[in-house]
Amino acid sequence: MTSSSPVKEVARAPMSSSTYDLRRVDETLYEIPADARPDMRVPARVFANESLLAAIGRDASLEQLQNVATLPGIVEAAYAMPDIHQGYGFPVGGLAAMELPDGVVSPGGVGYDINCGVRLLALPVTDGDLGTRREALVHELARAIPAGAGKTSGRANGTALEEVLLEGARAVAERDEDVELAESGGRLPGAEVAVVSERARQRGAGQLGTMGSGNHFVELQRVDAVLAPAAGKAFGLSPGQVTVLIHSGSRGLGHQVCTDYVRRMDAVLGRYGIELPDRQLSCAPASSPEGRAYLAAMAAAANFAFANRQEIANRVRRAVERVLGRDAERGTRQVYDVAHNVAKVERHGDRELLVHRKGATRAFPPGSDDVPDRYRDVGQPVLIPGSMGTSSWVLAGSSGSLERSFGTTCHGAGRQLSRTAAKKQVAGGDLRRELEARGIVVRSPSNAGLAEEAPLAYKDVDGVVEVVERAGLAERVARLVPLGVVKG
Repeated sequence: MTSSSPVKEVARAPMSSSTYDLRRVDETLYEIPADARPDMRVPARVFANESLLAAIGRDASLEQLQNVATLPGIVEAAYAMPDIHQGYGFPVGGLAAMELPDGVVSPGGVGYDINCGVRLLALPVTDGDLGTRREALVHELARAIPAGAGKTSGRANGTALEEVLLEGARAVAERDEDVELAESGGRLPGAEVAVVSERARQRGAGQLGTMGSGNHFVELQRVDAVLAPAAGKAFGLSPGQVTVLIHSGSRGLGHQVCTDYVRRMDAVLGRYGIELPDRQLSCAPASSPEGRAYLAAMAAAANFAFANRQEIANRVRRAVERVLGRDAERGTRQVYDVAHNVAKVERHGDRELLVHRKGATRAFPPGSDDVPDRYRDVGQPVLIPGSMGTSSWVLAGSSGSLERSFGTTCHGAGRQLSRTAAKKQVAGGDLRRELEARGIVVRSPSNAGLAEEAPLAYKDVDGVVEVVERAGLAERVARLVPLGVVKG
């Protein structure tokens, strides 16, 4: 990666509390220079266009990005994708790479929902084949997958839970292909059960195969268009095909791991001489006892999330069989599973880095050894869910992604309204009726939950993916549109 791109012009964007000068580096990249604040070690950079910058400027996310740029060990820049919005300490949509062994690890740079991510299944039927069975399939998905805060399934507890924490997706996978077609093989190495608190394990016990609430969902979709035929063929996607997109994470277990280690690291900041502009960035050297323990606990929580999405996929296939028959179940295959809240040790050039991606997706290019063999010629699949009722996207990592962003792209549309603000502007019942009038089958027990995730609460996902494509981070492969949605 380089940090010497010429500055072409200066653009000003209104912020929530201040006004910063954003220097326009190129068509899609803006920068707040490292000398903007005395505590910044590197610049703060954001991929965006002018309309997205206006939305980004409504919250404190760029201030948070500058705070990230102060962390010990950070290299190149603190980066943000065009879906950036304000989060806990780190902005959601943020990327920070720390050089090892001296760089820090920050739980806030991963987030409370460790390994929140997305899995895409492709069915061997078209929307036309599905026909009048659409509503029945959405109903069966809602029956099969527990949704909502605190919901349990009774699948994992005791020794079984320990196996999940160590082995990830393979602990519950019913097909070897599912494991092969997942980021990191559906398992992060280095997990240790002993560093996951009893409280975290209690919260996770029984939650395997559950969706959760908030922006998590299972969505029945149709491939609306294939824009990159070679990649579309490699991914097994064709126009009109029915797909299922699963969005969920590590549930209460991951939340508790983050809570535990934010507190633990906050207590030792002075020991390591770390001064922070925001205590939500609490961190410790990755090589320290606290840093090593967090990374081991985070890996365990990430493995729980991989297994959680795997178990949901198992349940999706059984729902498909009940509605569409055994042949449809057998032909329902996994396209990919990708994380967007995780910190991973990666080698970039001659440097070993700890790459924090919070609300950001790995997007490795063609030829990368970390891309499954069948996709290596076209690049890693990237799954970008849109807001409820809008399109989602399948992308492929581009050749410029490693140089431009440590092999990273966006993870979704990105919020532009808080959940509270969204509920003030839209009624859940009205939104339900609007979606159903458009032919989208909705299954959700909570109108309030629907209102929180209304499309107006999010940026334009089509605009977001257009920016990352123009930036050379990922290529648009297929556009997916909703047929039905199941939410908590």
